[in-house]
Amino acid sequence: MADSSGLRTELPQPPVNPALQVSALGKRVPLPGGELTILDGIGFRIEHGDTVAIVGASGSGKSTLLSLLAGLDAPSSGTVVLDGETLSALDEDGRARIRGDKVGFVFQSFQLLPSLTALENVMLPLELRGDADAQTPARQILDKVGLSQRLGHYPRQLSGGEQQRVALARAFVTRPSLLFADEPTGNLDTHTGQAIIELLFALNAESGTTLVLVTHDEHLAVRCRHVLRLDSGRLVPAADVPA
Repeated sequence: MADSSGLRTELPQPPVNPALQVSALGKRVPLPGGELTILDGIGFRIEHGDTVAIVGASGSGKSTLLSLLAGLDAPSSGTVVLDGETLSALDEDGRARIRGDKVGFVFQSFQLLPSLTALENVMLPLELRGDADAQTPARQILDKVGLSQRLGHYPRQLSGGEQQRVALARAFVTRPSLLFADEPTGNLDTHTGQAIIELLFALNAESGTTLVLVTHDEHLAVRCRHVLRLDSGRLVPAADVPA
């Protein structure tokens, strides 16, 4: 716009919320012998479109951190702000709404419903959020992951790799702004796992989704732009995601 002198001035742009902002995050659980600290003082920021791997030894707190980031569990201290919304300020219905609107999930164990076909499993998140047409986008994404001939098959009729392709299709069909993947190749052989990873990164690049990936596989971690390394519930200094 122009001011009274006729010179063109640019209006300041409003700040853009990061995909995730984590501050002083902690998780502790009571035990008969005292309190167990699972996570302590976790803080970082993830921008929209980033790809971030969370790595660490078994028991370091990776999956617990992912559950807190997604609002599936409540922290003992600290905050998680997902696209401008503080998860701890919301009730369970509010957190479920955020997940339905903005978040996709891929799990190691696939988490497909055995009584639903591949097509029905992928349609489900669209139906749950009330989309008028769930079948068309579900068919399109299943075709994209190479399963257009397996729409009517139940999970028990699919190989492990095919089940994970259905899970990927279900995760991306809602066009989430943020995708959480927890050991997505953990139950697959090396060859099948590599194919799933290639598909995951291809779908992610195409959709521009922010990807947060938990893995013990260092070769997979280096495919991500940033790495968060956990050791006994704390971020080690080598983590390269800005605080």
